[in-house]
Amino acid sequence: MENVATDENWKTCFSQLAPGLVLFARQWARSPADAEDIVQEAFVRFWRKQHDIANRGLLYAAVRSIALDFLRRDGRRARRESTAASETDQTVQPMFEIEDESQRALVAALDLLPNEQREVLVMKIWNDLTFAEIASALEISQNTAASRYRYALATLKKNLAPV
Repeated sequence: MENVATDENWKTCFSQLAPGLVLFARQWARSPADAEDIVQEAFVRFWRKQHDIANRGLLYAAVRSIALDFLRRDGRRARRESTAASETDQTVQPMFEIEDESQRALVAALDLLPNEQREVLVMKIWNDLTFAEIASALEISQNTAASRYRYALATLKKNLAPV
């Protein structure tokens, strides 16, 4: 393992990629803090396995996997608590800082997209991943990733068109 990255490379990589990864993780997380925890855990696992820090697709796959595990674990815990307390489920929706009506419309349009399209869109636009990296992270073909991206853009265009 002569090609192991230095601690400084990891710090730089984390500072550059973490904001986009947190945005990606927010699709599944109940709060911004949960999304940050998911990203931190992904980086720690990635570092421990001494993966190449340049492999962004694998890093996004790790974030997605941990987020889905977190959802399942959180869901089981919520069911146990609900049964014990006989209270209704109190799911917290992720809150975005919305500054104006156009941002509110964009968030609403994004919420209408199927998860498969939304995650590709977030990875492509806000995190600047290639279709090859997206395909690797989601374990789909590059053509499927590109198709989901096109469908998402078409749906957004239709939903955001002036009436």
